[in-house]
Amino acid sequence: MGCDGNNATPPSPAIAPGAGEIDPRRVAEKLVSRFGEGGMDPRVRDVTPAFDAPFFQAGLAGYSDAAMRIIARRHGCPYCVTEALLDRTLLAGGRGFAKADLGEIEDNIPGGDEDRPLAGQIMGSEPAEMAAAAIKMVEQGARRPAEYRDLVAEMGHGARPRDEETQRRRDEVVEAGPTARASAAHSVSASLDLSVSSDRSFAAIDVNLACPVKKIAKKSRGGHWLTQPEGAIRILEAVREATPADIAVTVKMRRAYDETDEMRENFLRIFDAAYDIGCAWVTVHGRTVTQKYMGPSRWDPIRELVRRNPERVIFGSGDVWNVSEIFRMLDYCSSSWRGGLPAHPPTGLAGVSVARGCIGNPWIFRQARDILAGRAPQAPSIEQQRDVLLQHFTLAMDVNRLWVRGEGEAREERAERHTARTMRKFAIKFAEHHPETLAVRKRFIACKTMQEWRGVLEEHYMSEVTAS
Repeated sequence: MGCDGNNATPPSPAIAPGAGEIDPRRVAEKLVSRFGEGGMDPRVRDVTPAFDAPFFQAGLAGYSDAAMRIIARRHGCPYCVTEALLDRTLLAGGRGFAKADLGEIEDNIPGGDEDRPLAGQIMGSEPAEMAAAAIKMVEQGARRPAEYRDLVAEMGHGARPRDEETQRRRDEVVEAGPTARASAAHSVSASLDLSVSSDRSFAAIDVNLACPVKKIAKKSRGGHWLTQPEGAIRILEAVREATPADIAVTVKMRRAYDETDEMRENFLRIFDAAYDIGCAWVTVHGRTVTQKYMGPSRWDPIRELVRRNPERVIFGSGDVWNVSEIFRMLDYCSSSWRGGLPAHPPTGLAGVSVARGCIGNPWIFRQARDILAGRAPQAPSIEQQRDVLLQHFTLAMDVNRLWVRGEGEAREERAERHTARTMRKFAIKFAEHHPETLAVRKRFIACKTMQEWRGVLEEHYMSEVTAS
């Protein structure tokens, strides 16, 4: 279960007066001049050194599995997020945990060394369950399932863990103020005996306070926590306290639940508490929860947030459909100062989360790298499209072989058919780069095997004509 973008409005510009006049090349020049190669805010690199450019691939329900992430990384994406996984699904050991692509997987296969740094995104209703789910993700499921369920009881309200010293420290954390909680979190997590070293784990645990889907709302999950700020803060406290010091905790939020003053105040209470608790950064989406995926996002509230909080690391999200909008959002949301980006780091929007704009378009990250390097961004050639389509299908097969049932040829056939079916949603977006979009899209939708997928490539992607 996750956030679903069905019934979303077609791509359209965000509400950001004057942003269309911003020159992406000038923004890139200022970023590189200020921060060096890659143009990345040093505060982010202090937390995650490999996060070396001011953009990343968002967690996308039903899309951002390891195959999509690796394709994005091969085109210059420095950091990716998994789709939002429910805490209870993780703790129950269901397929939701497999979707995080954890476990012992070979290099250059989904989940291996090529898929780093990676943030694992979680969403849930109860602080103790969220904390235990975070631990399971950090440990990559090293303990028996029952042990993670025991952790829920140990960390739950009113329950005392078997380790009295852990409980004593936890009591001190609860009684302390938010600043003390942030520093105490690390000693609490140390007592939980995490069994997997961080170099084989997630770079961050990302708490989803953004998802607007109704079936999530019924359980007070995702963006619906913006109506209950105290509950949201308790979840952030529990996750930060349970997570090791060397693994960041980050937050994804929408700018408010709705347009009322009360909900804007709720957002600010959670936003402020996140940093006080010790979260590394917050990614703010420019739509409200009640908007769901309909209508334009607004960048001006993000800009105001950055202006009021220059000492905090903030990422922006919403209506980033092409490479130019990455740089326009960076500049617009940092332009409360006269003359655009401020002269002395570290201030300004730290980076941009690219969501639906990168589905079927991994080239957006390569194009952003080109602009940062002073090169003109290029549309993908037919040959480049063919190579990526074949790589993506092959990687998706690798992912699906890990969990489909059956043995031998039967299992291989099931994995292939499932891959062909699930790759259709990517193919629809990939086809937009081809001069014969409608014909190519129709052919891809009919594919049921890898052989048929290759047939489309041979028929439509052997020409050296450059796509528009």
